[in-house]
Amino acid sequence: MLEWSKLPDTAAVREGVLEVWVQLQEYVQARPRQACVGLGVAAGGLLLWKFGPSLRHRYFAWINCKFSDIKSEDYEAFKRTVFASLKDMTSQDPKLQEEKTLRILEIGAGVGTNFNMYPDHTRLIVADPNPYFEKYFIKNKSKFPNIKTETIIVAKGEDIDMVKSSSVDVVVTTLVLCSVTDVAKVVSQVKRVLVPGGKYIFVEHVYDWARKGQAIRKFLQNILTYTGLWPFVFDGCHLNRNPLPVIEAVGFSDVSVEQQYAPMPAAFMLVAAPHLKGVATK
Repeated sequence: MLEWSKLPDTAAVREGVLEVWVQLQEYVQARPRQACVGLGVAAGGLLLWKFGPSLRHRYFAWINCKFSDIKSEDYEAFKRTVFASLKDMTSQDPKLQEEKTLRILEIGAGVGTNFNMYPDHTRLIVADPNPYFEKYFIKNKSKFPNIKTETIIVAKGEDIDMVKSSSVDVVVTTLVLCSVTDVAKVVSQVKRVLVPGGKYIFVEHVYDWARKGQAIRKFLQNILTYTGLWPFVFDGCHLNRNPLPVIEAVGFSDVSVEQQYAPMPAAFMLVAAPHLKGVATK
């Protein structure tokens, strides 16, 4: 039990603080360069602790916008093949049947890089946990007046309970499952919100599946992920995930998938070239 008699009095505390302050001043005078570096590191650490997530989210939204400006036509063509199935789909909503359109939920929509993949008059529901994408999303959306945004939800893919079960015709994720906290929960949410017969379209970079010939890529995928460098720079992205077993296990009636090396728009992104793209049917 704490003995009150052993607690230092106010004078003793003040004396101790003054002594530490004097020693600190002497250290700064004797080693000004080291002191400045130490204070800079401490200040940087404090800023990252206080504002780190916000700064990373702002940076990630900005860098995604820049990447969308230098969009690779080869990569767009690579994605377009899996979106082709939208052309033959019919909504189960009678009103949307009359309008000959679909209701699509995109999880992790970001700046809206998939607008050009959607049919005319698409009714779009968007879910993304990063609020700093909004201004870039709205700017990009203005180029596609043929698409109507019904709802924008600031939430993780795991937390979209506000979307009604069996209410959307299509769910889309592109380069999203690499950074979610719980892949199984996200995919379960996808299946829940889809109407019977609805489609889940996914394009995701994954851990290299090759047993031979890709040792360097696999090493880089692991080391960049385990050290936290890649997740830090790219807002939680993991290079060594493979969501396919989860997609196949969650209970879709059919899963059609391809494993391909995608044509990446920049050399440093070749580490993320192994891709899954496919369609899962509820």
